[in-house]
Amino acid sequence: MATTSDIRKGLCIKYGNDIYKVIEFLHVKPGKGPAFVRTKLKSVTSGKVVDNTFSAGHRIDEVKVITRKFQYLYDDEHGFHFMNNDDYSQIYIEKEMVENSQFMKEGEEVTIILKEEDETPLSVEIPSAVFLEVTEADPGVKGNTATNALKSAIVETGARVMVPLFIEPGDKIKVSTEDGSYVERVK
Repeated sequence: MATTSDIRKGLCIKYGNDIYKVIEFLHVKPGKGPAFVRTKLKSVTSGKVVDNTFSAGHRIDEVKVITRKFQYLYDDEHGFHFMNNDDYSQIYIEKEMVENSQFMKEGEEVTIILKEEDETPLSVEIPSAVFLEVTEADPGVKGNTATNALKSAIVETGARVMVPLFIEPGDKIKVSTEDGSYVERVK
């Protein structure tokens, strides 16, 4: 058992009937009244984000987790298959547990969070940015460069990304996996 003074970013706790990861927290000590901790919690099973306030000294159930590096192998109609980089064992994870999976390509390294006691997978974290090749891109319109105009492009994983007009099929681009936005062109 932990208390609110142990809350930190990345801590996994049991809250309600689910396991949540602390993504933001703020210790507040108002001039009047008791102190409290305002948190933003993300469910590791569903990805749902909730705001919660714990009073100072409140007991929380900490969940021990371990993180391991896995390589993305392939997907089928139900989920994704990953290989442990240390012992080459394979693990299967349902599609709902992987957020922004449209940016994963085969061979990509991901981090999987596992519950320590029985090594049950809780969530998959893909890198914050990936390098992908553009397979299709709408042609740019000549003279439409006065503004930051964007056009639609499809990358090698099948995801649709809005890119600047100068991007052509065959170009490699860096894409943010959090919001699916174009970052830069890569040589």
